[in-house]
Amino acid sequence: MIASNLDKRKYKKICIIDSNAKVGQKIKVSGGSKCNITNEFVTKNNYLGDREFVQELLKKFTKDDLLNFLNKNGVNPKINPKIVKGTYFCNSSQDVIDMFLKLTSHIKKYLNTVVVDLDFDKHFKIKTNSNNIIEAKKVVVASGGLSYAALGASSIAFDIAKKFGHTIEKLEPALVGFTVQKEQFWFKNLSGVSMPVHTFVEGKKFEGSLLFAHKGCTGPVILTSSLYWKKGKMAIDFLPNKKIENLLKGNKKVSTALPFAKRFTSEFLNSLNIEDKAICDLKANEIKEIEKLKNYEFAPAGNFGYTKAEVTKGGISTDEINHENFESLKQKGLYFIGECLNITGELGGFNFQIAFSSAFVCAKNI
Repeated sequence: MIASNLDKRKYKKICIIDSNAKVGQKIKVSGGSKCNITNEFVTKNNYLGDREFVQELLKKFTKDDLLNFLNKNGVNPKINPKIVKGTYFCNSSQDVIDMFLKLTSHIKKYLNTVVVDLDFDKHFKIKTNSNNIIEAKKVVVASGGLSYAALGASSIAFDIAKKFGHTIEKLEPALVGFTVQKEQFWFKNLSGVSMPVHTFVEGKKFEGSLLFAHKGCTGPVILTSSLYWKKGKMAIDFLPNKKIENLLKGNKKVSTALPFAKRFTSEFLNSLNIEDKAICDLKANEIKEIEKLKNYEFAPAGNFGYTKAEVTKGGISTDEINHENFESLKQKGLYFIGECLNITGELGGFNFQIAFSSAFVCAKNI
């Protein structure tokens, strides 16, 4: 994005360094290979980090600016709210990659090239795994975070930032599934089952699909919840927009009265040591336990880790970055954009938006 927007008249010698054999490999796998590229409802409140900085950035390059840029270059995303409300998906992730390849056809690309270090002495010296040194007057670091190591993710952005005196806010996997403690091992028995729920975490409410997994739980609503979860409890409403007191009446068996797959109800009741019997035969304390379906509190044991995380939260402090052009305030000529910064968005196109916005603003003001 940044290379395609740099002024060709001003910058005649530009190169892109990528550790992969092909460019845009994280774009390739995003959104189920359809690239969830932005969101209709993107605001500063969809991000963790310096929200005022986010708001400032989103005004400079909005989601409409991004959509116009894409449309102008033959990519036409459409809203598909099935996963996350307001999310724009492309016909194919490859369309986005092909667009950028066309826009950067004049730019030299070093593929299968891993940056191992960066030095500065009058100008920058980029050291690579092939013992080559690429010299540059200006360097833009857009290497992402620690998630998706299989796609070339590494700590290089943070290593470079530390070397030049930057503060790195705590790094953690984000947009990732939760592992569970013994009390929730019944989740594992439901692996493959999906259902709509509401979640409540750190004063926030999210709605969407939860997917039970062999390690615990995942799915869009859990991934977004993971962005805000800290050690401690969160809650799930397994009966969104329904009143449980209206369901727990009459002579029907619990498994018949509750609007769930029998498999879910069975595992839930077993976890509470409650027999699947007629509702009228339930004791008061058993009804109280079943009513927890509206506010099921649990403390995740942890998460699935960086190998399963969509993004990395935390990163280079934005207090040490020039908000006008993303230049380091510690080293002139060094720039940081995208996921390596301490700005992380929710699931649904928000992280691509901030990456493209920071790249565009950097390119226009570098």
